[in-house]
Amino acid sequence: VQTLLQQMQDKFQTMSDQIIGRNILFLNELDDMSCRIDDLEKNIADLMTQAGVEELEGENKTPATNKS
Repeated sequence: VQTLLQQMQDKFQTMSDQIIGRNILFLNELDDMSCRIDDLEKNIADLMTQAGVEELEGENKTPATNKS
């Protein structure tokens, strides 16, 4: 019985370690994705500025007027 309990404990510990390792990898991937999304949003905003598009009230976007 003692040997069986030890084997079960070892298997449980192995599974726990694997789950924790996968969660850490997943969180790192989420962090990387978040950084990429932030960079993409900044690049889009820069391109919109260069193209003369201004952002109004969140998601509504209209072309900027040229004052010549």
